[in-house]
Amino acid sequence: MDSFTQIVLGASVGEVVLGKKVGNKAMFYGAVAGTIPDLDTFAGYFTDTITAIEIHRGFTHSIVFSVLFAPAFGWLISKMEKKSGANWKDWTKLMFWGLITHPLLDAHTTWGTQLFWPLDLRLAYKNIFVIDPLYTLPFLIFLVLAMFQKKGTEKRRRLNYWGLRFSSFYLLVITLLLKGYTFGKFTDALEKQGYEYKEIETKPAPFNTILWTANVELQDKYLIGDYSVFDTQPISFREYPKNHHLLGDLKSDKNVRRLIDISQGWYTISKKDGSLYFNDLRFGKLDPASKNDDFVFSYELIPHKGSIRAREVEKGRGDAKKMMANLGERILGN
Repeated sequence: MDSFTQIVLGASVGEVVLGKKVGNKAMFYGAVAGTIPDLDTFAGYFTDTITAIEIHRGFTHSIVFSVLFAPAFGWLISKMEKKSGANWKDWTKLMFWGLITHPLLDAHTTWGTQLFWPLDLRLAYKNIFVIDPLYTLPFLIFLVLAMFQKKGTEKRRRLNYWGLRFSSFYLLVITLLLKGYTFGKFTDALEKQGYEYKEIETKPAPFNTILWTANVELQDKYLIGDYSVFDTQPISFREYPKNHHLLGDLKSDKNVRRLIDISQGWYTISKKDGSLYFNDLRFGKLDPASKNDDFVFSYELIPHKGSIRAREVEKGRGDAKKMMANLGERILGN
């Protein structure tokens, strides 16, 4: 999830673990713990694009990281907060739960997380977008209300728990029910339209769980469809040829293989102005209704020293404005 949401979750968890003893300091250090795993995003400043992608949501989002570093962070805070009334074990417990709940939440997004690192297993339930106001805003309101209550009071505890309950119910019940409901809509549409497919995956469109998209793998192409719970017309699917043959001998290049592994095989190749582009289908398109290759994550494949270097295609403000305008209209139904 986005950093702000992780701050809210971490602060709330900190309050549960140690709020009764140290008050708002528990929220503060819980918020700090909630941001630490995402420090892996800075890898992009020190390494190449592909390596940065592989590092993100890897080691720092694992059980191993939480177990190893919670005691170290706990010791450091105990030295800084000697007068707080909390000891090293208290701060270690707070940091562990603040660190581990971060990847547990991330596991519900499309990107997923390597919770069991170093095992090559990425958990991705794909039932919530990385930014979802319905998850974050109510959670934030209850957290702020709790923050202004006296330390250790029943009202403070209840307010914080209501935030956790609401967000957890939305995440673990509502979004999963919607995922199951919309999955059935997609598979029914595929059957009625006579498609024989190899695999299908569904995920919510940006910022909501009303509009969902589906990636469908056929033999030589992919289908992408979208469905809003307010739709009244049948689902239509747009076709995108895989074009894997365009890679030629490059398919055996180690960096191209790494990109294929990262995309879990959900990719197309496109050619523009003599350059090849690797399009990761897992995160969909900027405009769900567009037939263009305007994928959220697309990488130009550049020959470099006998191998291939990937350069992410940058998105401008105009792309974001277009996406938001079309998204709002599409959520309301076709």
